[in-house]
Amino acid sequence: MSRVSIERVALSTERVAAEVRRPGAGAIVVFEGTVRDVNDGRAVTLLEYEAYEAMALAEMQRIVEELEREIPDARLAAAHRIGSLHVGDVAVVCAASAPHRGEAFHACRALIDRIKERVPIWKREHGPDGAYWVGWEDARCSPDHGHGHHHD
Repeated sequence: MSRVSIERVALSTERVAAEVRRPGAGAIVVFEGTVRDVNDGRAVTLLEYEAYEAMALAEMQRIVEELEREIPDARLAAAHRIGSLHVGDVAVVCAASAPHRGEAFHACRALIDRIKERVPIWKREHGPDGAYWVGWEDARCSPDHGHGHHHD
């Protein structure tokens, strides 16, 4: 059963947590990633997330399965939102259950860290200075594009 999703509507933290709830779990840890109003010193007014959904879902599922092998008593679930999000909106929800809180915290932290590292979801921030892709600063074009002529 897949406990991962990519959604274009508001995420339900309760639904994601319910996917890991079970009688043997003494702890459920939930992480919500939300859109903040500042990133790297720049004001943020809107975020856009884009994904190659089939690839993103497959990688999220792979991460859940590998963490459940690494932490045998953990059960994990995650949902990521794509589309346009405003400041305060929930962008990602991760949930982990385990018999004890230590494993649940560890599993939830590892889940969000691996999602951010490996899942092909791209983020574009909008602010007073315009819009820019996050994590693609090296790919930005300067006015002369470094190829000998200037575009106006």
